[in-house]
Amino acid sequence: MPTGFGRLWTAQTVSSLGDGVSHAALPLLALTLTRDPLALAVVTAAGTLPWLLFGVLGGALVDRWDRRRTMWVADVLRAVLLAVPAGAAALDALSIPLLAAVAFLLGIGGLFFDTAATAYLPDLLGRDTALLERANSRLRGAQTAASGFAGPPAGSALLALGRAVPLLADAVSFAVSALLVRSLPATPRPVPQVRESLLRQARAGASYVFRDRLLLGLALRPAVGNVAFVAVETVLALFAHDRLGTGTLGFGLLLTAEATGGLLGAAVASFLGRWLGTGTALTCTAALEGLAVLGLAAAPNAYVAGLALAVCGAGMGATMVLAPSLRQAVVPAHLMGRVASTSRMLAMCAAPFGAFLGGWLATAYDVRTPLYAAAGLLLAMTAVTSTMTSNRRVESALRTAAESDAPEFGARASAMS
Repeated sequence: MPTGFGRLWTAQTVSSLGDGVSHAALPLLALTLTRDPLALAVVTAAGTLPWLLFGVLGGALVDRWDRRRTMWVADVLRAVLLAVPAGAAALDALSIPLLAAVAFLLGIGGLFFDTAATAYLPDLLGRDTALLERANSRLRGAQTAASGFAGPPAGSALLALGRAVPLLADAVSFAVSALLVRSLPATPRPVPQVRESLLRQARAGASYVFRDRLLLGLALRPAVGNVAFVAVETVLALFAHDRLGTGTLGFGLLLTAEATGGLLGAAVASFLGRWLGTGTALTCTAALEGLAVLGLAAAPNAYVAGLALAVCGAGMGATMVLAPSLRQAVVPAHLMGRVASTSRMLAMCAAPFGAFLGGWLATAYDVRTPLYAAAGLLLAMTAVTSTMTSNRRVESALRTAAESDAPEFGARASAMS
């Protein structure tokens, strides 16, 4: 791996740890201010709104800007932003509108950082598929460990020391990440295209995804998956309590099992891609997710449910390494930001439908019904997208990308000189 990847890996791990701290601390801070479920939901939803409102436009801007600079500036601004609620907490001036505004602005910063990082990685690694899979496996594993395991308990513990402490800790994580990203090697900007309006460029990026069957298949997986998984998450606590007889600790262990499976899946993703071919591996992991959710729905006890969640997490972890790596290897550099943000936006827009579906099915029928419906959705999505992301189509896209790399990177080098 190139030397710079270690710094990028460390930067994202530190930042993910800070994210885990804030994701636990912000809802708990809101809980100290109100018990109104709607107000608490506003704080939670505010962080996802930027992707719904500005996702594709943000990708178009990232394709215009220097990716490395975009990342470290976004981190610096998020570090400065967190000083505002930290100061308000110290002065006992926190409010729900302030927390919602902070969550929204942090979401904007995350949009630009994540999109720029996705676009920067193939430049750093030369769009080598094997290197991209290894890199995304490490990044995904570190993100899961930092934001899923270490961050939330750290955020809860730091909150006990003072309401401003977890916010300051997250600010420090962003500052450290910014310093590390600032030291990364510069990569050439993509060759400027014909000057167009931002909206036209954003539309061009979105239409590129919808016209390409491989990219559309890669985008449909997380979009349909989010409908299914959010439907499950909406009723999972109730299902665990009413049908499995678990308490608070047992529910936490179920989530830990899923995260552990995610780490394992991310670790073996590259092996699966080499053994089965990336297209077949993606089809197998999608089928595994559907079958695991079906097993969860039919689970007679918490042990079987934990195993099913671990298997589901493994499928998700492998998918979230293989799919982004493939996308980064085949998408032209000048479109990478827009393609990545379009795919992410589709997934984010699907989540509210999943929440509604899970709540409605559980109310109208039974708490298991959303799980069976989610399994059906996942298996149907597997069947529909299997030909869209087949090995043959993947290999064809990789050949086309390899043939276009030489003239594109040559033109980029000429543009820099």
